[in-house]
Amino acid sequence: MKEATGELNMSVAVIVAIGAMAAFFYFTIWPLIRGNINSTTNCSKAVCDKCPTNNCKEVNCHMPGNKNQSFKCVWKG
Repeated sequence: MKEATGELNMSVAVIVAIGAMAAFFYFTIWPLIRGNINSTTNCSKAVCDKCPTNNCKEVNCHMPGNKNQSFKCVWKG
């Protein structure tokens, strides 16, 4: 009976550990990944200003038809 209880305790510990790792991924890592994907998608669809010099790293961009919301994108030349 003691062996069965020990295995049950270990199973519960494993399930709690997996749940904690899933929660960490969902609340910490996934928002960063989703934000990066959205930013990349927005920049690929955006209309960007031209770089005034040759060493620009970021430029102002806006979505077509909506010049009120501007955001920065990496200058790709």
